[in-house]
Amino acid sequence: MSAQPAPASGRFRLVPMRPRDPDEEGRTASTLELFFDLVFVVAVGIAAVNLHHALSDAQFWHGIAAYLVVFFAIWWAWMNFTWFATSFDNDDWLYRVMTVAQMAGVLTLAAGIGDVFTHRDFGVMILGYVVMRVAMVAQWLRASRGAGAARRTTQINAWGIAGLQVLWVAWLALPDGWVATAGLLTLIAAEVAVPVVAERRSQTPWHPHHITERYGLFTLIVLGESLLASANAIIEARHDQTEIGDLIPLATLSLVVTAGLWWIYFWAPHHHAIGGLRQSLKYGYGHYVILAAAGAISAGIEVEIDVLTGNSHLSDVAASLCVTVPVAVFVFAVWWIVMRPHGNRVVNTAVPLGAALVLVDPVIPVPITLTTLVVIAIVVVLVLNPPVVGAAPAEA
Repeated sequence: MSAQPAPASGRFRLVPMRPRDPDEEGRTASTLELFFDLVFVVAVGIAAVNLHHALSDAQFWHGIAAYLVVFFAIWWAWMNFTWFATSFDNDDWLYRVMTVAQMAGVLTLAAGIGDVFTHRDFGVMILGYVVMRVAMVAQWLRASRGAGAARRTTQINAWGIAGLQVLWVAWLALPDGWVATAGLLTLIAAEVAVPVVAERRSQTPWHPHHITERYGLFTLIVLGESLLASANAIIEARHDQTEIGDLIPLATLSLVVTAGLWWIYFWAPHHHAIGGLRQSLKYGYGHYVILAAAGAISAGIEVEIDVLTGNSHLSDVAASLCVTVPVAVFVFAVWWIVMRPHGNRVVNTAVPLGAALVLVDPVIPVPITLTTLVVIAIVVVLVLNPPVVGAAPAEA
């Protein structure tokens, strides 16, 4: 198993796509992977904006349901490419072209997000999703030629994804109602099941440091949406001087909370959470909760801005919950998935307790004040209690 891709050769100047060495030293995210992430900045931002409008208009259940489905499509496409790249990235021209094709699918998907929220129309979004997934099928089939012991795994991934894309297109023909909803949930479950079935036979050689770095970078991208929301509060304050006394504190507190969530997320050594198949699935799939919550925080901050500027008729309690619920979910999910095996009794008490206390924030008249204090307290606990290095990931 080679540590790096072989040089390009042959008539078409292609590099053989063989499994990467999971113990390769110095493996980091490539510039192509970072470029790939840029299109997800667009998709996540559009999803958060539409969630913000739905919440401000008190369309809670519809907005949340649409957001969770849309975010699944974004996250799932990103995650599939990321795990494939950690195992088979050879960075030749064909690999790059196929990756750009996936990026085109993401942008198409992003263009259809608004239709899902406003008209429950999934046509454009699924078109973009299928484009992404067909490109991913081509990548898996190409990898199967030199995958060795993982050949069967690559083929199951390829044909499983291909079959599901046919079903997604067919799903568009279903009439609205419980049948369409049941079909949607069934297809999502099937998408999630494909890698599980494939990896049970033989595992692709993922690189722990590389894969966790990629997750960390994507988390930073999503948290960055909250920083944008903080900036929007300052911009609104400049335009409406009557609200400056409320908006500037909101922007400050939002910045502190976002910084605290960054601190909490990166406290533990993430690469220890990638071990066998069970631990890796927990880490990889569990990040859907972490990332979706992070994206929803920015939407919640924007809802608070709407309420303070009179652009939403939500109650103060409802607006506060739009921020505190995703913050609480983010903190608890990070603790459960990453932090718990590396924390002592103090950490493993303070962090989940803090996540619960955040939900009390709506009783405070100043938006997200208690949330900020709780996040700061958690960070102080983490500073005083460094992670236990070398602990094995929990099986639970």
